[in-house]
Amino acid sequence: MEMIIHNSQIILASKSPRRRRLLENAGIEFTIMQSCVQENDFLLLKPENYVRTLAEAKAQDIADKYPEIWVIGADSIVLINDVILEKPESISDARQMIQQLSGNSHIVLTGYSIICNKKSYIFTDVVKTEVVFKKLTDEEIEWYIHTKEPYDKAGGYAIQGLGSFMIKSINGSYTNVVGLPVCEVLDQLYRQGVISRKIAFADLKTTTGKN
Repeated sequence: MEMIIHNSQIILASKSPRRRRLLENAGIEFTIMQSCVQENDFLLLKPENYVRTLAEAKAQDIADKYPEIWVIGADSIVLINDVILEKPESISDARQMIQQLSGNSHIVLTGYSIICNKKSYIFTDVVKTEVVFKKLTDEEIEWYIHTKEPYDKAGGYAIQGLGSFMIKSINGSYTNVVGLPVCEVLDQLYRQGVISRKIAFADLKTTTGKN
């Protein structure tokens, strides 16, 4: 059985339950601390710079308070025809967003940043995933926007939830669409020695008998 060894403490600078579950499912132990960074302060930046800058600002805000701990910050946006789709604030917002996505491809951009002030380490990058929606009927759109799912998610849908029926294909990281590119994040933590992997072999006992 493969085990993950934690050589340093980790903080996730996000209250997102989806990012929390992704890291937990990957076997990472961490604490959660929400940053005080305001997203509106960065809205004038171009989309890729926006998620990159915001992810780093979130991580740095917490890293300044806990300089010895490794901090992960992230931010995700949905982008279609160079327009950012935020979290819908109403049923009409959700309807408009899903209608835009229906039958089209869009991009999910997630910026992620890993910072440890004591180690003078900062790594920030952006992961891009293309998502293709099937052509939705009016009935399907109305059903989905009347669930609770769209209203706390960028783009108004959850690929890992009820919204999975709308997804025709993806090109790139699935976990990136959920909210955190787990492969890339864990690779960085491993390379910096924050985590390591150990394979534990259980003793096997061989028994013999007659049929």
